[in-house]
Amino acid sequence: MDRVNVVSLEVVAGPMFAGKTSELIRLVEREVYAKKHAGIFKPSFDTRYSAKEVVTHNGLRYSAFVVPADKAGISKIRSTSAKANLNVVAVDEIQFFPMSIVKTCVTLADDGKRVIVSGLNLNFRGEPFPTTLEFLSIADKVVFLTAVCVICGGEASRTQRLIGGKPAPKDSPIVVIGGKELYEPRCRTCYQPPA
Repeated sequence: MDRVNVVSLEVVAGPMFAGKTSELIRLVEREVYAKKHAGIFKPSFDTRYSAKEVVTHNGLRYSAFVVPADKAGISKIRSTSAKANLNVVAVDEIQFFPMSIVKTCVTLADDGKRVIVSGLNLNFRGEPFPTTLEFLSIADKVVFLTAVCVICGGEASRTQRLIGGKPAPKDSPIVVIGGKELYEPRCRTCYQPPA
Protein backbone atom coordinates (compact mmCIF):
# COMPACT_ATOMS: atom_id res chain seq x y z
CA MET A 1 0.00 0.00 0.00
CA ASP A 2 1.39 3.40 -0.99
CA ARG A 3 1.42 6.05 1.71
CA VAL A 4 1.23 9.71 0.97
CA ASN A 5 3.97 11.64 2.74
CA VAL A 6 2.06 14.16 4.84
CA VAL A 7 3.56 16.65 7.25
CA SER A 8 1.55 15.91 10.35
CA LEU A 9 3.10 18.15 13.06
CA GLU A 10 4.29 21.57 11.98
CA VAL A 11 5.58 24.48 14.05
CA VAL A 12 5.68 28.14 13.02
CA ALA A 13 7.95 30.01 15.43
CA GLY A 14 9.70 33.35 15.74
CA PRO A 15 9.55 36.71 17.52
CA MET A 16 6.63 39.09 17.63
CA PHE A 17 5.80 40.84 14.34
CA ALA A 18 7.34 38.03 12.24
CA GLY A 19 4.03 36.96 10.69
CA LYS A 20 3.45 33.71 12.62
CA THR A 21 -0.32 34.11 12.83
CA SER A 22 -0.48 35.23 9.18
CA GLU A 23 1.37 32.04 8.20
CA LEU A 24 -0.91 29.92 10.40
CA ILE A 25 -4.00 31.44 8.74
CA ARG A 26 -2.45 30.94 5.28
CA LEU A 27 -1.76 27.26 5.95
CA VAL A 28 -5.27 26.68 7.31
CA GLU A 29 -6.92 28.51 4.40
CA ARG A 30 -5.03 26.28 1.94
CA GLU A 31 -6.43 23.21 3.67
CA VAL A 32 -9.96 24.64 3.63
CA TYR A 33 -9.56 25.37 -0.07
CA ALA A 34 -8.66 21.67 -0.49
CA LYS A 35 -12.02 20.86 1.16
CA LYS A 36 -10.52 19.78 4.48
CA HIS A 37 -12.21 20.51 7.80
CA ALA A 38 -9.85 22.86 9.59
CA GLY A 39 -10.00 24.96 12.73
CA ILE A 40 -7.79 27.34 14.65
CA PHE A 41 -7.74 27.39 18.46
CA LYS A 42 -6.62 30.39 20.47
CA PRO A 43 -6.16 31.12 24.19
CA SER A 44 -9.16 32.87 25.69
CA PHE A 45 -7.16 35.56 27.49
CA ASP A 46 -5.70 36.90 24.24
CA THR A 47 -8.37 39.49 23.46
CA ARG A 48 -6.04 42.14 22.01
CA TYR A 49 -7.93 42.52 18.73
CA SER A 50 -10.87 40.11 19.04
CA ALA A 51 -12.34 37.70 21.56
CA LYS A 52 -13.54 35.23 18.88
CA GLU A 53 -10.93 35.43 16.11
CA VAL A 54 -7.22 35.12 15.65
CA VAL A 55 -6.08 38.49 14.38
CA THR A 56 -2.69 39.50 13.06
CA HIS A 57 -1.00 42.75 14.01
CA ASN A 58 -1.85 44.08 10.55
CA GLY A 59 -5.56 43.17 10.81
CA LEU A 60 -5.93 39.80 9.03
CA ARG A 61 -8.73 37.87 10.79
CA TYR A 62 -9.89 34.26 10.99
CA SER A 63 -12.62 32.67 13.12
CA ALA A 64 -11.28 30.65 16.02
CA PHE A 65 -12.30 28.20 18.69
CA VAL A 66 -11.54 30.02 21.94
CA VAL A 67 -10.24 27.87 24.81
CA PRO A 68 -8.60 28.56 28.15
CA ALA A 69 -4.81 28.07 28.11
CA ASP A 70 -4.95 25.28 30.70
CA LYS A 71 -5.75 21.56 30.98
CA ALA A 72 -9.47 22.22 30.47
CA GLY A 73 -8.66 24.09 27.25
CA ILE A 74 -6.46 21.25 26.02
CA SER A 75 -9.30 18.82 26.69
CA LYS A 76 -11.61 21.12 24.73
CA ILE A 77 -9.17 21.10 21.78
CA ARG A 78 -9.39 17.27 21.75
CA SER A 79 -13.18 17.12 22.08
CA THR A 80 -13.90 19.95 19.61
CA SER A 81 -11.52 18.44 17.05
CA ALA A 82 -13.42 15.14 17.28
CA LYS A 83 -16.89 16.73 17.35
CA ALA A 84 -16.16 19.01 14.38
CA ASN A 85 -14.41 16.15 12.56
CA LEU A 86 -11.36 18.34 11.93
CA ASN A 87 -8.68 17.08 9.53
CA VAL A 88 -6.48 20.06 10.40
CA VAL A 89 -6.00 21.34 13.96
CA ALA A 90 -4.16 24.65 14.36
CA VAL A 91 -3.23 26.27 17.68
CA ASP A 92 -2.06 29.88 17.92
CA GLU A 93 0.08 31.30 20.76
CA ILE A 94 1.25 27.81 21.77
CA GLN A 95 3.74 29.27 24.26
CA PHE A 96 0.87 30.12 26.63
CA PHE A 97 -0.36 26.53 26.98
CA PRO A 98 0.96 24.03 29.55
CA MET A 99 3.34 21.28 28.40
CA SER A 100 0.50 18.75 28.25
CA ILE A 101 -0.59 20.39 24.97
CA VAL A 102 2.39 18.66 23.35
CA LYS A 103 1.11 15.16 24.11
CA THR A 104 -2.37 16.10 22.87
CA CYS A 105 -1.04 17.48 19.60
CA VAL A 106 1.19 14.43 19.08
CA THR A 107 -1.82 12.15 19.63
CA LEU A 108 -3.87 14.18 17.13
CA ALA A 109 -1.03 13.93 14.58
CA ASP A 110 -0.65 10.20 15.22
CA ASP A 111 -4.39 9.86 14.56
CA GLY A 112 -3.84 11.26 11.06
CA LYS A 113 -4.69 14.91 11.59
CA ARG A 114 -2.44 17.68 10.35
CA VAL A 115 -1.47 19.72 13.41
CA ILE A 116 -0.01 23.20 13.01
CA VAL A 117 1.06 25.26 16.02
CA SER A 118 2.51 28.75 16.14
CA GLY A 119 4.23 30.59 18.92
CA LEU A 120 6.98 32.79 20.20
CA ASN A 121 10.45 31.30 20.31
CA LEU A 122 11.80 33.42 23.20
CA ASN A 123 10.35 35.45 26.03
CA PHE A 124 11.35 39.08 26.65
CA ARG A 125 14.31 37.85 28.72
CA GLY A 126 15.70 35.99 25.72
CA GLU A 127 14.85 32.58 27.22
CA PRO A 128 13.01 29.85 25.26
CA PHE A 129 9.36 29.25 25.99
CA PRO A 130 9.32 25.61 27.20
CA THR A 131 6.23 24.56 25.24
CA THR A 132 7.50 26.06 21.98
CA LEU A 133 10.93 24.52 22.57
CA GLU A 134 9.40 21.06 23.02
CA PHE A 135 7.37 21.39 19.82
CA LEU A 136 10.46 22.54 17.90
CA SER A 137 12.31 19.39 18.97
CA ILE A 138 9.61 16.89 17.87
CA ALA A 139 8.04 18.58 14.84
CA ASP A 140 7.98 17.02 11.38
CA LYS A 141 8.47 20.51 9.92
CA VAL A 142 9.63 23.79 11.43
CA VAL A 143 9.09 27.20 9.85
CA PHE A 144 11.17 29.84 11.61
CA LEU A 145 10.18 33.38 10.73
CA THR A 146 12.07 36.55 11.51
CA ALA A 147 10.87 40.12 11.77
CA VAL A 148 12.66 43.34 10.88
CA CYS A 149 14.74 44.85 13.68
CA VAL A 150 13.32 48.28 14.48
CA ILE A 151 16.80 49.59 15.37
CA CYS A 152 19.04 48.50 12.46
CA GLY A 153 16.68 46.91 9.92
CA GLY A 154 18.38 43.51 10.19
CA GLU A 155 16.84 40.07 10.78
CA ALA A 156 15.06 40.16 14.15
CA SER A 157 14.84 36.89 16.08
CA ARG A 158 14.06 38.37 19.50
CA THR A 159 11.26 40.31 21.14
CA GLN A 160 12.13 43.36 23.27
CA ARG A 161 9.56 44.36 25.90
CA LEU A 162 9.65 48.06 26.71
CA ILE A 163 8.32 50.03 29.65
CA GLY A 164 8.54 53.79 29.22
CA GLY A 165 10.84 53.29 26.23
CA LYS A 166 13.36 51.21 28.20
CA PRO A 167 13.84 47.43 28.42
CA ALA A 168 11.47 45.87 30.96
CA PRO A 169 13.20 44.75 34.17
CA LYS A 170 14.12 41.07 34.41
CA ASP A 171 11.71 40.52 37.32
CA SER A 172 8.71 41.58 35.20
CA PRO A 173 6.06 38.90 34.60
CA ILE A 174 6.81 36.58 31.69
CA VAL A 175 3.33 36.95 30.17
CA VAL A 176 2.07 40.43 29.42
CA ILE A 177 -0.33 40.61 26.49
CA GLY A 178 0.30 43.53 24.19
CA GLY A 179 1.32 44.79 20.78
CA LYS A 180 3.45 47.61 19.41
CA GLU A 181 2.85 49.67 22.55
CA LEU A 182 4.93 47.16 24.58
CA TYR A 183 7.05 45.11 22.19
CA GLU A 184 9.60 45.55 19.42
CA PRO A 185 11.35 43.01 17.22
CA ARG A 186 15.12 43.16 17.60
CA CYS A 187 18.15 41.41 16.14
CA ARG A 188 20.72 39.72 18.40
CA THR A 189 22.95 42.82 18.37
CA CYS A 190 20.25 45.42 19.07
CA TYR A 191 18.37 43.33 21.65
CA GLN A 192 19.05 44.59 25.19
CA PRO A 193 18.82 41.85 27.85
CA PRO A 194 16.81 43.04 30.85
CA ALA A 195 18.71 43.88 34.01
